[in-house]
Amino acid sequence: MHVTPLDRTTLLRGRVAIYLLFLLSGMAIGTWTARIPSIKQGLGLSEGELSIALLGIAAGAIAGMQVVGHLIDRYGSVKVMLPMAFAQSVVLVLPAHMPNLAGLAIALFAFGAAHGTLDVAMNANAVEVEQAMDRPIMSSFHAVFSIGGFLGATAGGLLAQASFSPGATFAAVAVVIAALALWAARWALPLTAQAVPPGTEPASGRGGGVLLLGVLAFCCMVGEGAAADWSSVYLSESLGSSDGFAAAAYAAFSVMMTAGRFAGDRLAAWLGPVNLVRACGALAASGLGLALLADHQVAAVIGFGCFGAGLSCIVPQVFSAAGRRDPARAGQALARVSSLGYAGFLTGPVLIGGAAELMGLPRALAIPALLAFFVALTAGALRTTPFTK
Repeated sequence: MHVTPLDRTTLLRGRVAIYLLFLLSGMAIGTWTARIPSIKQGLGLSEGELSIALLGIAAGAIAGMQVVGHLIDRYGSVKVMLPMAFAQSVVLVLPAHMPNLAGLAIALFAFGAAHGTLDVAMNANAVEVEQAMDRPIMSSFHAVFSIGGFLGATAGGLLAQASFSPGATFAAVAVVIAALALWAARWALPLTAQAVPPGTEPASGRGGGVLLLGVLAFCCMVGEGAAADWSSVYLSESLGSSDGFAAAAYAAFSVMMTAGRFAGDRLAAWLGPVNLVRACGALAASGLGLALLADHQVAAVIGFGCFGAGLSCIVPQVFSAAGRRDPARAGQALARVSSLGYAGFLTGPVLIGGAAELMGLPRALAIPALLAFFVALTAGALRTTPFTK
């Protein structure tokens, strides 16, 4: 990738533009999540019917990720991510106006496609900004996504309390998202990826490296999905805690993950990505191990907090390594890694649920701990040069 030297102000604006895109992407997801109950009630859907509709988001995201990599590599990340940012504001409104289950599933497919496409494109541009600044900054972008999710969920909840309909809620947040997208369009870093001739294959030996990075993302996201769906259940059913205290497990996980991502850039500069991911994988494995072996409610909350802190820096570093491995094909590499990571997040809760039926929830939750340990052992996959720490 050819990068023209840029002045400090341009680089700073480019970084802010990516912050805005991660923020609006998180806001869209958080707002939608907050109004799911109202959508379900308004259409009279059962839990099973709602699950079918929600599959539309997953299918759309994965479909978008399969296409976007080639577009990024041919036209550059900026020309893909900015239209998708505006599209995110439009498709957010659609689910509130669907008359039935089929319409909702189609609208959510469009929502997922825009979200998945934007996710890969903005991560590709984040890699470009990181390379231009010549220091680790990827982790903070992912932290801002978490902040966006919190803001979106909070806004959705407050507007619901104020008796706003889902349509009015989505429209209000969509205006904010469009404004953020417009700001990002004005400040986006003027970098473009080199075009890749049709039929060109990845550089020798690099395809397998990208696949292994995708496996690491999968392992990490299995843990995120498992913590989201099963941490509170574990405290409630296995340790006998109250429902209120059980919620503290995922709260600790989320807070520590966000905090870890804000600290991740400095840690990456100090330790290097390989050593950081190795340490984070070990922390995640030992933290979840503590939660499962201590057989105490407070220890379990602490353990899930350590699990979140450990997982926090892994995916940002994996994405950064994928984008750097072959800059001319950064879009395709990130699309593959993102697809595998997203698959892990979707299948993780199902995997844990099925395993819990066979051997009990505590033993089933040992699976993401073992996967985190595997990440620690294979952290060398992030080594993009012989000197990467």
